[in-house]
Amino acid sequence: MTRKLMAIAGAAMLLYSCSTQEENIPQPIQESPIVTQENLNQSILDKLIEHDEFEWSMLSPSHVLTALVQEDSILTVGYQPEGFVGLNTSIHQIDISSDSWVNAKVSIMNELQNVFDQLGTNVELEDRITIEHDVLPYFKIKVHEVAIINKLRELSSVRYAEPQSFTFVEPNVTNPGTRVESGAGCGVSPASNIPSSDFVTVSPGSKVPWNFYVHNIPSAWNYSTGDNITVGLIDTGISDDQAKLNSQYSSGQSTGRFINKYGTYVSSWWWWANPDGPDDRCGHGTQMAGTIVAPRTSSGSIVGVAYNANMAAVRGTSDVVINGGREKDGVSDALVLLGNRSDVRVISMSIGDVFSSGQVKDAVRYAYGKGKMIIAAAGTSLTWTSWWGVIFPANMSETVAVTGIKDNGYNRCDICHDGSKVDFTVTMQRASNTSRNSLTLAMSGNQPAYVGGSSTATATTAGIAAMIWATNPSQSRADVLDRMKRASDFYPNRNGNFGWGNIDALQAVTN
Repeated sequence: MTRKLMAIAGAAMLLYSCSTQEENIPQPIQESPIVTQENLNQSILDKLIEHDEFEWSMLSPSHVLTALVQEDSILTVGYQPEGFVGLNTSIHQIDISSDSWVNAKVSIMNELQNVFDQLGTNVELEDRITIEHDVLPYFKIKVHEVAIINKLRELSSVRYAEPQSFTFVEPNVTNPGTRVESGAGCGVSPASNIPSSDFVTVSPGSKVPWNFYVHNIPSAWNYSTGDNITVGLIDTGISDDQAKLNSQYSSGQSTGRFINKYGTYVSSWWWWANPDGPDDRCGHGTQMAGTIVAPRTSSGSIVGVAYNANMAAVRGTSDVVINGGREKDGVSDALVLLGNRSDVRVISMSIGDVFSSGQVKDAVRYAYGKGKMIIAAAGTSLTWTSWWGVIFPANMSETVAVTGIKDNGYNRCDICHDGSKVDFTVTMQRASNTSRNSLTLAMSGNQPAYVGGSSTATATTAGIAAMIWATNPSQSRADVLDRMKRASDFYPNRNGNFGWGNIDALQAVTN
């Protein structure tokens, strides 16, 4: 956004300036001091405990500036025209290149330029703008001044103004700084020794994970295997060494289908850098893809839930935590990409963070508005966040939140989250041995790998949703969700910590 364009949209301001002969002398602005990092982190923790969620608007501008200084100093600003109503449900229909949206953005930028002028910083706003999204209504700006945050909070056309990146450091702990993990994470290796009770071999030689039988998935295959339904996956990509998700994707009893792979995540800090590509460098995305759609072949490898479904997989992040600006950009762009694909019905997201993100919310609502069922991990933690409920974006009303439980009843897996915002559960962990979880594909080869947490529960549920949709492709998202609920353990009475509970896949595809 150049200053010339700002001047065009600010014509009214130009007329005003011409109406007076006197020069406007900017009044100086008194800057507020930033707070300490310890104060910031304690304040965040207090808000999390008090409200069961956290938004940056809960803290003072000085706290926000401290968070900016701690990271990359980039502030994400969501905007809308003055008086616009109902953006959350219409964001997929707006055109931000239209006059009203361009004028709203430029008006905000003019206000910010005035603040810079009053501060006497000789800053040109265009030198501070880092990103202007071409579909979603937000832009990013380098901010070092509390006065800029104050001004943004005064403007009714500003929906949010928040740090694009933030890593929480818990106060007063021995080992601070550990990030929340929404899944098994990176570093996947094939299992060296798998008890025979953890799988069943079926024709023509595929291994079915033990927990699939808890949900009657093999019996449901007599009625649906996900044919002609495309599942979107936003994760760490897919390994180019895993043949089952590349050259052998359409093989065995899984022929006549396709897999598309994309990359929206950019690891480079340079604004002009291209996305890294679709290849998995972590392992998590490969595991999730295997859980959902691994082919049914004679190789002795693990079969996926919807083994005849198509897949559109996007490498939107480098790991399972959406806490950096590059991760948020990658995930947001992935949601727009999959939202715009008419064949994608389900989007699986085994990723998340304790802290919400305005731009990711915008992207979730964009894809949701396009009719997608977005299934997200309720959360998996190893450290301080184990007390926390459902994480973001699974805590949004537009998503379906899933967590994992053990095989001895409704006891959450040892590192899984639960809470009132959970919608469904998946049995995926042995109570007698918490290292024995579900099984899926490793980065390469036919030997399965164990996979745990709410991540695998989410991917399993995405596969079941695809199976249900395949029984009648003309169904709406609401129709499919209703069948999932009615085939679950607690229906019609929702459980306070585990939602509707486990889904019986056989009942779901036949009811």
